[in-house]
Amino acid sequence: MAASELYTKYARVWIPDPEEVWKSAELLKDYKPGDKVLQLRLEEGKDLEYSLDPKTKELPPLRNPDILVGENDLTALSYLHEPAVLHNLKVRFIDSKLIYTYCGIVLVAINPYEQLPIYGEDIINAYSGQNMGDMDPHIFAVAEEAYKQMARDERNQSIIVSGESGAGKTVSAKYAMRYFATVSGSASEANVEEKVLASNPIMESIGNAKTTRNDNSSRFGKYIEIGFDKRYRIIGANMRTYLLEKSRVVFQAEEERNYHIFYQLCASAALPEFKTLRLGNANYFHYTKQGGSPVIDGVDDAKEMVNTRQACTLLGISDSYQMGIFRILAGILHLGNVEFASRDSDSCTVPPKHEPLTIFCDLMGVEYEEMAHWLCHRKLATATETYIKPISKLHAINARDALAKHIYANLFNWIVDHVNKALHAAVKQHSFIGVLDIYGFETFEINSFEQFCINYANEKLQQQFNMHVFKLEQEEYMKEQIPWTLIDFYDNQPCINLIEAKMGVLDLLDEECKMPKGSDDSWAQKLYNTHLNKCALFEKPRMSNKAFIIKHFADKVEYQCEGFLEKNKDTVYEEQIRVLKSSKFKLLPELFQDEEKVLSPTSAAPSGRVPLTRMPVKPAKARPGQASKEHKKTVGHQFRNSLHLLMETLNATTPHYVRCIKPNDFKFPFTFDEKRAVQQLRACGVLETIRISAAGFPSRWTYQEFFSRYRVLMKQRDVLGDRKQTCKNVLEKLIQDKDKYQFGKTKIFFRAGQVAYLEKIRADKLRAACIRIQKTIRGWLMRKKYMRMRKAAITIQRHVRGYQARCYAKFLRRTRAAITIQKFQRMYVVRKRYWCMRDATIALQALLRGYMVRNKYQMMLREHKSVVIQKHVRGWLARRRYRRTLRAIVYLQCCYRRMMAKRELKKLKIEARSVERYKKLHIGLENKIMQLQRKIDEQNKEYKSLLEKMTALEVTYTTETEKLRGDVERLRLSEEEARSATSRVLSLQEEIAKLRTELHHTQAEKKSIEERADKYKHETEQLVSELKEQNSLLKTEKEELNRRIHDQAKEITESMERKLVEETKQLELDLNDERLRYQNLLNEFSRLEERYDDLKDEMNLMVSIPKPGHKRTDSTHSSNESEYTFSSEITEAEDLPLRMEEPSEKKAALDMSLFLKLQKRVSELEQEKQSLQDELDRKEEQALRAKAKEEERPPIRGAELEYESLKRQELESENKKLKNELNELQKALTETRAPEVTAPGAPAYRVLLDQLTSVSEELEVRKEEVLILRSQLVSQKEAIQPKHTMTDATILLEDVQKMKDKGEIAQAYIGLKETNRLLESQLQSQRKSHENELESLRGEIQSLKEENNRQQQLLAQNLQLPPEARIEASLQHEITRLTNENLDLMEQLEKQDKTVRKLKKQLKVFAKKIGELEVGQMENISPGQIIDEPIRPVNIPRKEKDFQGMLEYKKEDEQKLVKNLILELKPRGVAVNLIPGLPAYILFMCVRHADYLNDDQKVRSLLTSTINGIKKVLKKRGDDFETVSFWLSNTCRFLHCLKQYSGEEGFMKHNTPRQNEHCLTNFDLAEYRQVLSDLAIQIYQQLVRVLENILQPMIVSGMLEHETIQGVSGVKPTGLRKRTSSIADEGTYTLDSIIRQLNSFHSVMCQHGMDPELIKQVVKQMFYIIGAVTLNNLLLRKDMCSWSKGMQIRYNVSQLEEWLRDKNLMNSGAKETLEPLIQAAQLLQVKKKTDEDAEAICSMCNALTTAQIVKVLNLYTPVNEFEERVLVSFIRTIQVRLRDRKDSPQLLMDAKHIFPVTFPFNPSSLALETIQIPASLGLGFISRV
Repeated sequence: MAASELYTKYARVWIPDPEEVWKSAELLKDYKPGDKVLQLRLEEGKDLEYSLDPKTKELPPLRNPDILVGENDLTALSYLHEPAVLHNLKVRFIDSKLIYTYCGIVLVAINPYEQLPIYGEDIINAYSGQNMGDMDPHIFAVAEEAYKQMARDERNQSIIVSGESGAGKTVSAKYAMRYFATVSGSASEANVEEKVLASNPIMESIGNAKTTRNDNSSRFGKYIEIGFDKRYRIIGANMRTYLLEKSRVVFQAEEERNYHIFYQLCASAALPEFKTLRLGNANYFHYTKQGGSPVIDGVDDAKEMVNTRQACTLLGISDSYQMGIFRILAGILHLGNVEFASRDSDSCTVPPKHEPLTIFCDLMGVEYEEMAHWLCHRKLATATETYIKPISKLHAINARDALAKHIYANLFNWIVDHVNKALHAAVKQHSFIGVLDIYGFETFEINSFEQFCINYANEKLQQQFNMHVFKLEQEEYMKEQIPWTLIDFYDNQPCINLIEAKMGVLDLLDEECKMPKGSDDSWAQKLYNTHLNKCALFEKPRMSNKAFIIKHFADKVEYQCEGFLEKNKDTVYEEQIRVLKSSKFKLLPELFQDEEKVLSPTSAAPSGRVPLTRMPVKPAKARPGQASKEHKKTVGHQFRNSLHLLMETLNATTPHYVRCIKPNDFKFPFTFDEKRAVQQLRACGVLETIRISAAGFPSRWTYQEFFSRYRVLMKQRDVLGDRKQTCKNVLEKLIQDKDKYQFGKTKIFFRAGQVAYLEKIRADKLRAACIRIQKTIRGWLMRKKYMRMRKAAITIQRHVRGYQARCYAKFLRRTRAAITIQKFQRMYVVRKRYWCMRDATIALQALLRGYMVRNKYQMMLREHKSVVIQKHVRGWLARRRYRRTLRAIVYLQCCYRRMMAKRELKKLKIEARSVERYKKLHIGLENKIMQLQRKIDEQNKEYKSLLEKMTALEVTYTTETEKLRGDVERLRLSEEEARSATSRVLSLQEEIAKLRTELHHTQAEKKSIEERADKYKHETEQLVSELKEQNSLLKTEKEELNRRIHDQAKEITESMERKLVEETKQLELDLNDERLRYQNLLNEFSRLEERYDDLKDEMNLMVSIPKPGHKRTDSTHSSNESEYTFSSEITEAEDLPLRMEEPSEKKAALDMSLFLKLQKRVSELEQEKQSLQDELDRKEEQALRAKAKEEERPPIRGAELEYESLKRQELESENKKLKNELNELQKALTETRAPEVTAPGAPAYRVLLDQLTSVSEELEVRKEEVLILRSQLVSQKEAIQPKHTMTDATILLEDVQKMKDKGEIAQAYIGLKETNRLLESQLQSQRKSHENELESLRGEIQSLKEENNRQQQLLAQNLQLPPEARIEASLQHEITRLTNENLDLMEQLEKQDKTVRKLKKQLKVFAKKIGELEVGQMENISPGQIIDEPIRPVNIPRKEKDFQGMLEYKKEDEQKLVKNLILELKPRGVAVNLIPGLPAYILFMCVRHADYLNDDQKVRSLLTSTINGIKKVLKKRGDDFETVSFWLSNTCRFLHCLKQYSGEEGFMKHNTPRQNEHCLTNFDLAEYRQVLSDLAIQIYQQLVRVLENILQPMIVSGMLEHETIQGVSGVKPTGLRKRTSSIADEGTYTLDSIIRQLNSFHSVMCQHGMDPELIKQVVKQMFYIIGAVTLNNLLLRKDMCSWSKGMQIRYNVSQLEEWLRDKNLMNSGAKETLEPLIQAAQLLQVKKKTDEDAEAICSMCNALTTAQIVKVLNLYTPVNEFEERVLVSFIRTIQVRLRDRKDSPQLLMDAKHIFPVTFPFNPSSLALETIQIPASLGLGFISRV
């Protein structure tokens, strides 16, 4: 197919761009041969005409399909060219945040300038053991490949890390070394990597400097060889350095700095120890101020100085040597300030007493005059004479700078040597992996000798790289038997010849250096004359005669000739060196010793050759004749030699390449500068690799992969049984040009672009198929829609027409009804109108007539009323007129009479003055007197009558007077009262006046108050109305609040319940963490124990004849038999003693507090053992003394024995009673954990008081009885001969002579005295313990009182809080209180348990001693005594009846029992047909018999031998799942038997009465139960490791790679790094393989009778391993993150869940462990576009961490063109939504995590007496009892 056929419409191409380097565009029309322009449209929508080159007519490069963008391997791209590489790297770096990419055999690493979580130990474990192509690109994958090839091919390896300054070379090398240290399997040796890393601060301070491109640029190259032993564990390292840039010591360009160490010294000048160096600011010294940039932003040189000194200390450089180094460095700075004064043109001098030179000489310990002289002079030696010649000022300055550079270079080499000494390994090195951290191609504005050497080294490395790539290509072609044609690739040998060949640049430079008057200009002319116009790679700049241009493989570089000669000669005058050698400062002469003396064995190469890589300039020797030869080697010559040595080393190893890329010059995180990236890609050889690959057959497919991918292009008849032939037939049809592909043995090789063509054909066919499917489906959908619409239309028509007919009929009915209604309506209306008119008329008539009548009546009424009014008015007027007239008449009469009286009076007054008047008066008086006489007579008569009447009246008068006097008195009194009343009235009037005034005021106030009251009333009414409204609102709010309070209370209750559940879960998690920590300690302990045994075995093998007295035994280890004698209980698990001497490097892994506790426990146990041994010795001595006196002892009477036996039985019953009471006490204490449990009156309190009272009384009662009994027992013990062995029947005693009374009394007295002392001590201890218990009870009562007060205070505080806060606070307080009380009660319960166990042990010890004495008495009594005294029968022990369910064996058969039952028992052989757990039952029945015999030594020995035997068999066959499962099951069954038959009530609930009779009677084996529990934990962990090793190879292949649903997952084109095929081959694991293995595990465990709960825990652990390993590989494999792979994973998980359902294990928690994997699979399948999708993902993926979600989204890769990539904006949306989620930042799951295991008690219903022992076990020496 012609390439032009691919340039069709819509094809995408790359066109050059000055800004972005390459831009993407789309063809608007097909390209036809002969077209001069292409019609393109850019991505931003702009149309463009692209002109083709008229000469070459080269078309722009095509763009790869979108599904190939972001590939892990650049060689997998269909179109291999620069824009494709650049775009792929950019997409991976910017969009997917992936910094590593393969390019064939090269790993391209882009510096992210950000810390990434991809270098943890979990990532290292994930890459360990994986093939390089099976995981995403990573530095760890390269390191693993190198490590694997070293172990597999027995060949040394090299990792070549190159790149620009700041590209991340050092970091990449550091991570590679960390990987080697982690996977080498020697954790204790990993400090080599730490030492190498510790050397970084030193090497950076003396070898790194600030440049314009990098603030911490390495100005030297280094090659670190990491040595391995035969077991491929790191044993040491060695560092070689290359081309230190010495010129930087004396010169720095603008904005650059000298080496960091100088600025660190200046920053630390104020330190006291640096005062003698007389340093100052960096701007003071000439060697540190030239760049004008003495400070680096964000770097504290003083702190860096501290780090440098600490690193020196770690690497063994003492403080004195450090100060020596600083003195030399300070001397260099002061030497740079030395100035010269010219005397003439050919001579100069140093100013007298020049301060910088004086300081330099003081620091270096040399003479001032001598150094000043030789700085200005030099010695010339001829054949006959020696001359001293002065030198010019310029030459003096150059000599000073050369001396400074030489001192610094030698100091640099000296430090490197000391670093190598610290990294040197004493063990012989077997192989090594070298890590080369070397400078990349450099080109600056001014390029000098250093850049020339660097680029020369890169030319050599590029040549080696090209040859290696070419070699690999050739090997691949030959392997596949493809005809090999020479690939035309760029060979840079001409450039190398130009530099290093004869008459090359270096040769001419060395020759010019030998010339007496050689100069840079003359050397440049020689270069022009030799190479210009003769070598195509050499050019001369147009505007300069002092520069030259070399065309390197990466770019053209212009070098300035100035300074080449001086830097190459590196001239140092011999006389100056001799002055320095004569220094009194001892470190300085060391720097100038011969190279043989400088090099130490640690710094020599592994092969023994002397490395020439440090380039030291050899100093002058003592003989003058060799002075001129000492510095004969030029720098260029030395560098060429060291480079040749490096190339020899690299060629002798298998190289691996890491190319570091600097994405931008500003150190912005994840910012990609295309221009800078392209420059580096061209310079580092990545594009050359692409070009070499593209020149041949870059695309390679296996036949199966090709068939799976392009099956859609085949017809059914094309598919044959032979996949290879099928592919050949199809390719011949698809690609006509046979040169475009080749068929290999296992692969098909394609030329560049052919895969894209095939992908285009595939996509076109899929697109056509999709269109046809769409057409068919759309037609079917439209037809279906039409039929549905037609049916709907008919239905609608039918209903509409029926509706219309019904409407018409309804209209007719309504019309007829309307007419009828109208008729009646109109009639009704007319009638209604008539009646209305009639009624209105009648009403009007009635109203009118009534109106007229009312008017007439009103008129008549008015007339009548007016007449009445007139009558009254007229009468009133007449009466008024009469009264007025009467008043006037009377007034007139009065006036008149007054006038007449006045006239008469006037007349009388006048007459009185005259006689006549008197006469007239007398005449009138006589008449009047007569008249008066008559009247007097009449009056006398009347007087008499009146006198009579008066007398009558006097009587009445007196009576009346008396009466009136009384009345007067009363009136007087009344008057007085009236006066007083008057006065009161006055006062009251005054008061009334006051009251009136007050009333006025009050009225005014009342008025104002009324006004205010009215206003207030109004306001109150308004307020009341408002309050009513508010009240109604408040009522509603109250109801709402009540509802909310109720809801809130409900929510609070629920939340508190949730919190309680969460806290419970947290406590469970804490318990699990603690259990996990304990089990990890057990695991570590077992590992250390195995390590100790291995080391002991190795020592035994190495030392054939051990020297007596030199074998060291650990003080904590006594013997195997007593190894588990003293164990701890569950509450004292940390007191388990160590049983071996742990290596010092292992102890750090253990908890130090635990270690100290164990040591303390061991010392206590040793003391206890020693005390017991002493007591045993003392008893033996007493027995010997008793034997010596046996003839003097009297016989024991039967009555006394009977009495003592009865006493013993009584004591036993009392002991049982005490035991029951103690159990009752414990039960009362554990019944409830309420806070009132210890309050007075509580059940526990009452029981405790009752127990204390009864115990006190019992002690008082039993005190005397025990005293008597003990005294008798002691006397009898001494009187009877002790038995010699436990198994002897009876020893007959001869007649014993009676002893004297004094001896008997003395013996009785001594025994009584000892017994008294013993009982007194016991009683005192008991009393003390009771007092302590009472005191503790009082303390608890006091604490309860305090707690009550505190509760009241808290209640008072809570009442002041709002209701919501009050509820929450009270609940929180209650939870805290209950938690504290639970903890306190647990602690008390533990203490009570300990006390109970202690009392039990004491009681059993006493019972045992009594039993021993009883048995001794019975065995020592002769039969004759028993027969002679039949009246006194001997008491028979109650436990002497026939028992069942026990096995008896002899002590000497114990090892045979362990051997046959444990060591040699094979689960696949004899054990298959056994009862599940039969070995455990047999061992327990043997323990029961030993317990029945009350033989503690036998019990202890049997249990210890059993535990050790199980350990031995697991150590021997620990990798066999069946063996480990078998002994895990039996260990658990043995543990359950010890619990079930322990006699404790908690374990006896499910026992039958017969089983209760089989309980242990003499020994409490709780401590051994803990030891067995620990052993079971260790076996469980070993079981998990075994099944993990079995499942590990299956998981990735079965869960991820294998296509369970065929045809769903598409196979994408892959590059050179082939991944594991997803097609199932013969040796490939599938999901069925995993399920079959799970079935095998489950059937084995069930066959061995493992507890169901334990099986669930094992299954949960297995599923966790499957889920964790699968998810970890998914997170590290970009090709697995696709939609189809998510479907495969979900199907596989559903199959595992189905397996769980079949095995009835859904409640085991195994399904939950797969939740992260399930969510990851769902994440691959859900939509990933909108914000709703992001919200759904955040809520769905709650089991995944944020880092895992983002990683999956970044890795999501479409397999087909129809899928879409995840946008960066969507990933950022996810990150924003998840930023508040608090989860682990760790990316991978911990696949090595083991869940803490528990062993729930599982009693057995099997009766011990029914167990039969098969003969196949070989246990005929044991018998049933």
